[in-house]
Amino acid sequence: MGLAFAIVWSNEKSNNKKQAMTLFGIQLFLNALWSVLFFGLCNPFLAFLEILLLWLFIFETIKAFGKIDSLASKLLYPYLAWVSFATILNGSIWYLNS
Repeated sequence: MGLAFAIVWSNEKSNNKKQAMTLFGIQLFLNALWSVLFFGLCNPFLAFLEILLLWLFIFETIKAFGKIDSLASKLLYPYLAWVSFATILNGSIWYLNS
């Protein structure tokens, strides 16, 4: 994530840089918020809804980074895969405990 961010940040000739940085910031905030909802508040349902939103913002960040630099975009694929797996786990925990 850090390397992808640095690649986009250092790109001088992109008009989409502000949008890409905004999306990155939002998904980073949502990433931190998930831990608060799941572990801090012990609310797997709310955390599940939030991680779905996180997944969408990661996807949009990948698309925005792709318009600037394809490597930066591809560097976020493992992150999206991990959050996909975490979404399944979160959903399963909520379902099995409801």
